[in-house]
Amino acid sequence: MEKIIKGAIAKISGPLVVAEGMTGASMYDVVRVGELGLVGEIIELKGDLASIQVYEETSGLKPKEPVISTGAPLSVELGPGLIEQFYDGIQRPLALIEEAAKSPFITRGIDVPSLPRDKKWYFRPTVEVGTEVSAGDVLGTVKETVLVEHKIMVPPGMKGKVKDIKEGEFTVEEAVAVISTENGDKEVTMLQRWPVRLPRPVARRLPPNVPLVTGQRVVDTFFPMARGGAACVPGPFGSGKTVIQHQLAKWADAEIVVYVGCGERGNEMTDVLLEFPELEDPRSGEPLMKRTVLIANTSNMPVAAREASIYTGITIAEYYRDMGYSVALMADSTSRWAEALREISGRLEEMPGEEGYPAYLGTRLASFYERAGRAICLGKDGREGSISAIGAVSPPGGDLSEPVSQNTLRVTKVFWGLDANLAYQRHFPAINWLLSYSLYADSLGEYWDDRYDGEWSKMRTQAMSLLEEEDRLKEIVRLVGIDALSKEERMILETAKSIREDFLHQNAFHEVDTYASMDKQFKMLRNILYFHELSMDALKKGALLNDILKLDVREKIARMRYVSEDKLEEIDKLEPEIKGQIEGLLPEGGFSDVVAEGI
Repeated sequence: MEKIIKGAIAKISGPLVVAEGMTGASMYDVVRVGELGLVGEIIELKGDLASIQVYEETSGLKPKEPVISTGAPLSVELGPGLIEQFYDGIQRPLALIEEAAKSPFITRGIDVPSLPRDKKWYFRPTVEVGTEVSAGDVLGTVKETVLVEHKIMVPPGMKGKVKDIKEGEFTVEEAVAVISTENGDKEVTMLQRWPVRLPRPVARRLPPNVPLVTGQRVVDTFFPMARGGAACVPGPFGSGKTVIQHQLAKWADAEIVVYVGCGERGNEMTDVLLEFPELEDPRSGEPLMKRTVLIANTSNMPVAAREASIYTGITIAEYYRDMGYSVALMADSTSRWAEALREISGRLEEMPGEEGYPAYLGTRLASFYERAGRAICLGKDGREGSISAIGAVSPPGGDLSEPVSQNTLRVTKVFWGLDANLAYQRHFPAINWLLSYSLYADSLGEYWDDRYDGEWSKMRTQAMSLLEEEDRLKEIVRLVGIDALSKEERMILETAKSIREDFLHQNAFHEVDTYASMDKQFKMLRNILYFHELSMDALKKGALLNDILKLDVREKIARMRYVSEDKLEEIDKLEPEIKGQIEGLLPEGGFSDVVAEGI
């Protein structure tokens, strides 16, 4: 039973309101502030004084206006109707608000339900009367969109026998089942509420040893991410953070996408809102929005709601994970979220940490990223679900030593470091291969080695070594010129250039190059390294470097990226052609059955 506590405004400081007479209130209770009933959340209690984080514009509020606590924590509504919605940071549906307010601006104090109450959904039971059920068991399904089958589950904490269950069309508030529990009969609706700051329970956590395939070569081959992992994408303005997140949302092998625009500029979220409905889901041909939830709290929206948007997004992601789906959560960007924390902390007059951020910044970041993961969900069927969290960070001037970047790197296992210089050279994705890393590389290397006969890890290591050697040789060239290098060293530079330009560079707007399957990535890299191995051997046997660099097969290697997925045999055919053309340059004897040793 919700307890209603009434107080009054004592002090107003931007998005922070101090209310008196709030004895009996609890931390994180949702309150309604002022005559307009602005939504807020209690974030500090001192005696009968409550500091309230208000999620709407506070201008015009006056002391002595009423403050009413609902006695319930900030929660989200979970049920059919989430997919294709466009919410703000506290799960208010922006399209429905525009309809209700008849204005493109959010009317202060407006109260619109997060899920439509009048829409009927066809519920199809999957259990019978008399079945023993417990938390997480699936009672039935609803076809939410053409791509998403929504599972109606027994809420956490409930256990008993199904007394009644119906098939047909219902609204989210109508009972679809009745469960007899120790405390009497309980009605189950398709609508659940869950506190955003409380992680949803799972049966068992699983190790992150299954790859999240994204189709982006620099990611999948060099810095892979595990399903259920956490990644950090820091980079300065213009380095391509948003494009990378769009690519991952479209191509990663996740079934549900939750995209949180946290404090980004309004025009960027407008682009997302306009582009996502037009993007085609490559696996089904349907619009990508048919499996996407968008949450926006742009830089011109209230700062306080920005802090809640991250938790709203991860709670919705956990709900779909509990159904057994693989969910990709994009947060763009956590720097703006941290700035909201800094502002509220300053108004609370807390002791600041580094660069003015609150001392608990690292704890808050960790509490968000640790909710990602791969798990066996609650329920008898033991279904597996996962949340892969990818957070963009916007450090001022690209300075990765600032607190948000450093605290994020402590808790995430993948670092895709974006480089402004690469972006200026039009090399996208602008992920710097010398700075980035993935702590999942070893465990995922074992996964791909099983599939590719042990070659994968060797190839990845060799390619990375060539890129590192190129960086060292470039320094020598800058100092004393290209003539100081041996022909073998110049061959290393050429191969590294091929890896960079023909493999790592990827055009997000090209219909074929935008995505590369793991088979295609493996074959492309193997041909590049095979050419390198045979060329190095040919140089030792007297072949001329210039003759090798003029071979026709080099052009075919450069165009492998434009070979479509249904014609990968064309890439396979290059291997004998590579051997034949290089063998033709040898003075005599040719190769004695040379293979690409070391790959």
